[in-house]
Amino acid sequence: MPRSSGPGRSSPPTQDPSMPDSRAAPQESRPAGSLGTPQEDLGTSSLTAGRTLSQEPPSHALKLSAPEQAKDARPDPPEEALWTTRADGRVRLRVDPSCPQTPYTVHRMFYEALENHGDLSALSVKRQGTWERISYSQYYLLARKAAKGFLKLGLEPARSVAILGYNSPEWFFSAVGTVFAGGIVTGIYTTSSPEACQYIARDCQANIIVVDTQKQLEKILKIWKNLPHLKAVVMYREPPPKKMASVYTMEEFMELGSEVPEEALDTVIDAQQPNQCCVLVYTSGTTGSPKGVMLSQDNITWMARFGPQAGDIQPVEVQQEVVVSYLPLSHIAAQIYDLWTGIQWGAQVCFAEPDALKGSLVNTLREVEPTSHLGVPRVWEKIMERIQEAAAQSGFIRRKMLLWAMSVTLEQNLTCPSSDLKPFTTRLADYLVLAKVRQALGFAKCRKNFYGAAPMTAETQHFFLGLNIRLYAGYGLSETSGPHFMSSPNNYRLYSSGKVVPGCRVKLVNEDAEGTGEICLWGRTIFMGYLNMEDKTREAIDEDGWLHTGDMGRLDTDGFLYITGRLKELIITAGGENVPPVPIEEAVKMELPIISNAMLIGDQRKFLSMLLTLKCTLDPDTSDPTDNLTEQAVEFCQRAGSRATTVSEVVGKKDEAVYQAIEEGIQRVNGNAAARPYHIQKWAILERDFSISGGELGPTMKLKRLTVLEKYKDIIDSFYREQKK
Repeated sequence: MPRSSGPGRSSPPTQDPSMPDSRAAPQESRPAGSLGTPQEDLGTSSLTAGRTLSQEPPSHALKLSAPEQAKDARPDPPEEALWTTRADGRVRLRVDPSCPQTPYTVHRMFYEALENHGDLSALSVKRQGTWERISYSQYYLLARKAAKGFLKLGLEPARSVAILGYNSPEWFFSAVGTVFAGGIVTGIYTTSSPEACQYIARDCQANIIVVDTQKQLEKILKIWKNLPHLKAVVMYREPPPKKMASVYTMEEFMELGSEVPEEALDTVIDAQQPNQCCVLVYTSGTTGSPKGVMLSQDNITWMARFGPQAGDIQPVEVQQEVVVSYLPLSHIAAQIYDLWTGIQWGAQVCFAEPDALKGSLVNTLREVEPTSHLGVPRVWEKIMERIQEAAAQSGFIRRKMLLWAMSVTLEQNLTCPSSDLKPFTTRLADYLVLAKVRQALGFAKCRKNFYGAAPMTAETQHFFLGLNIRLYAGYGLSETSGPHFMSSPNNYRLYSSGKVVPGCRVKLVNEDAEGTGEICLWGRTIFMGYLNMEDKTREAIDEDGWLHTGDMGRLDTDGFLYITGRLKELIITAGGENVPPVPIEEAVKMELPIISNAMLIGDQRKFLSMLLTLKCTLDPDTSDPTDNLTEQAVEFCQRAGSRATTVSEVVGKKDEAVYQAIEEGIQRVNGNAAARPYHIQKWAILERDFSISGGELGPTMKLKRLTVLEKYKDIIDSFYREQKK
């Protein structure tokens, strides 16, 4: 990643090398009964059956876990370096006047949270048709028991527990238990191949892997011989197909924890410092091998406190937030939002079914009615498509009513976005139509709807504004422990990523005439370094500790950030023109509602070309693209004079009417371009939409441009071969 001494918007902050002791602030002792009864409100929960919790009274566990019990413990001396590549390394924390909060550990965050919301429901999961609830006090004890289980299985300091499974209470208390035990939590995407699992498990030196199903167990069994540090596997949703050495059910694993004295765990907890690694998040590998992003305890506890604050998450004293956990916890956005934020703010986390993204998510949303919701853009797009399909199949009058209501509401939200005074027509539309739509989606009580991880089209944002649902953006990376910028109800501008989170800083380098430059970030959110990758770490973090993101953006006069593209995605044509692809791709999708994905080509080429895919329905079992066009795509075809209802009819037969309509749309986009080098001169429609299984999209639905260039090389080359003739 290039480095620059060019102008920036701000100067590096003054850094305080001191590393405050995580145990400096005394904690009040809790009364013995302050945790409540372990079995309350749980019915027959398999997680909290008697042998899991009842063997140790809550008061006993609390008495031993107070950090100040180890009176003679001393913090490590201040560290000089802002980064490290060692799993057991320590760093100098970025404590300065803009972020002076005393650093503290994950255990202290959880322990202190019990005083505020120990008796409240923390985790809710539906099993055999009944919602089972776990309070924060029970959650804490489960995490301690898991921690002792990991110690019993031989978890070594600064070694990893890798978790390969769908979101569940077991994922949560295994993760927290790992940190309590002095280990490092490492999530692995459930869609990962055995080879990808091996890469991560070997790189992070995983001592233990937690899996949810036999399918995931089979992946690990295939690669176990190549993992010299792996000592055991724990399973939580399904039992192993047969008894195997070093493979435990969750119940067996939790029993092992009973053999470890509480004092032994407390010794491990008391030795922990905020400047040591506790979480590893692996990048999706869209630009090369996945990198292990090392996050410190301070990264996690700082973000858990201030990120949600910027997003207007409410403390439990005002309202207990309810969220649905369904996005992969191996991704930083979901892990911060679902797991660590919940502990700090006392949210109730409700787990969706494993097939949430295949269609069941809406059912869960309706049941739990979240107050806050996070989705990657593709999730919001799927909700939009579902509403559009339902509207297309409804009666004439109902459809017209919906279109009218959305039209007047969108106009109001675009012209007066900050006004709380709505015209009568807008209020009537909301009361008669839109409120019922939001209720059907499960968003009746949802006041904060967030998105992140990838850009969102203007079409999708406008659609939800028409439903009176604002989508609030966050901008950050794994390397910033989640959002470094946040939008919220009090901090919103359409198309922007909001303002910087408290205690964080930003500057732009190498700005052009329009004020667009590379986004550089600084603050307590900045990661410790890439595990075992010194060269990549040096590329990312400059001498003053600024993280160079590789993303391009601009700041308006009020400090709102607008992302314009990525440095590595910037297309430099053979004529030397610098072309950011995202704005052109978004313009094409906005102009042509039949288009699902558009990817601009032209790096070191004489002109720009584009690969297009059509909107199609997804297989409900696999989420793979089918041949059937969506209702919106069929409508486009009909308006163009075509009767096509499948992708193959359009592409295989090269449907003249559809191709002509797309060509006209491309020409309209070209007509709005700044100059001729920005014109799309050739394009092709692919026979199948991009997908995770096809390799074109990463686990969070990000476009893997290098993969697309290689996979469709022949089509791309044909654009430019023909030019030579």
